[in-house]
Amino acid sequence: MSTEQPVQQSLFDISELAGGGPDEEVGYRVPIACQVAGITYRQLDYWARTKLVVPSIRGARGSGSQRLYSFKDILVLKIVKGLLDTGISLQNIRQAVESLRDRGVHDLATITLVSDGKTVYECRSNEEVIDLLGGGQGVFGIAVPGIMRELTGTISAFPSERIDASVQEPVHDDLAARRAARKIS
Repeated sequence: MSTEQPVQQSLFDISELAGGGPDEEVGYRVPIACQVAGITYRQLDYWARTKLVVPSIRGARGSGSQRLYSFKDILVLKIVKGLLDTGISLQNIRQAVESLRDRGVHDLATITLVSDGKTVYECRSNEEVIDLLGGGQGVFGIAVPGIMRELTGTISAFPSERIDASVQEPVHDDLAARRAARKIS
């Protein structure tokens, strides 16, 4: 007789993502981050300026500079959007994001965020979800593994910029390479 507890596959199974996880040396420009996360430029800009979700690859450095968002940044943007859509206050979302900030992508992919409309809880097992439901009040959940799977599929269709770690500047993407080829010296 096995003593292993079953894991809730639909919410917590990241085995599909383990081999093909996101490349942390790839960044996405603002228009792509907005489109993939389902948010407006104004939201993204406000969240960056107020440090709710800041681009981890490259921040704005004056006029004409391009912010670059990592896969994890865009994952967090989608989580914030989901929490906002359910009516959670921005103040409570800030607290939730703060607890997610220092975690890696694969760690995030093991949690489900559950809220009663006021507080956001982090659940890692069926039992934790059931405990929250046991209070008798309505709750809703955001399954981070589901968002991650969706994002992994969606974002692969968009252009990205690979970062050269030795220089900390992006290596030109396809569009930049085409522009450089057309440039007359």
